[in-house]
Amino acid sequence: MAVTVITFPGSNCDRDCVAGVESAGGVARRVFHKEHELPADTDAIILPGGFSFGDYLRCGAMAARSHIMGAVRRFADAGGPVLGICNGFQILCEAQMLPGALLRNAEGRFVCEEVELDIVGDSPLLVGYQPGDGMVVPVAHGEGNYTADDDTLAMLERERRVAFRYRDLDASGNAKVNGARRGIAGIIGGPKRNILGMMPHPERRASTMLGGDDGLPLLLALVGAASPLPSTSNSSKRSA
Repeated sequence: MAVTVITFPGSNCDRDCVAGVESAGGVARRVFHKEHELPADTDAIILPGGFSFGDYLRCGAMAARSHIMGAVRRFADAGGPVLGICNGFQILCEAQMLPGALLRNAEGRFVCEEVELDIVGDSPLLVGYQPGDGMVVPVAHGEGNYTADDDTLAMLERERRVAFRYRDLDASGNAKVNGARRGIAGIIGGPKRNILGMMPHPERRASTMLGGDDGLPLLLALVGAASPLPSTSNSSKRSA
């Protein structure tokens, strides 16, 4: 399976994503944002983390209007799998391919730490996890505070389009790490639940050499090689 990783000015996780795809058995290549079309053999797309265009205006706002995003939208509308990680999640929201927005972290500071997540959504990209599984992955962001209006939040919950939820919540039910409403760490969109945006970095937990492989099943699903893992697999982390 060929995965296209889009590189924008300021991307800094594109090489990590390429390495993660290769660790999952896929073939990865980087495509610069000025291209108008995707490689013809593209089977999946990753929008990586970083600070595209220096986060000028708003995080992801300028990248969402890059030439390549028209091709990304057409690919997603046809049901192709698209994964947006961190800045990639912000870009998907700015491009209105996913609902809601990512605001400045509630405490106004950049956070870089490991977080525990519950996997709660319904998407082919989550096939490598058992319902109710957890995972431990890093976050590294200053604008990860997910928000949307009440009707949108209700829709996401009702249709199981909340992919991941932070476990550590405040008294209002929002994420302590960044203030994200209802603890939302990632959401699902697309006509076939084929678009996944998330703030944590699965590519940074795709190998035991990186301290854990909790993110590997997601990348395996992206390259079409995933199957549900036994609930006991990596239980020390996924059911922490």
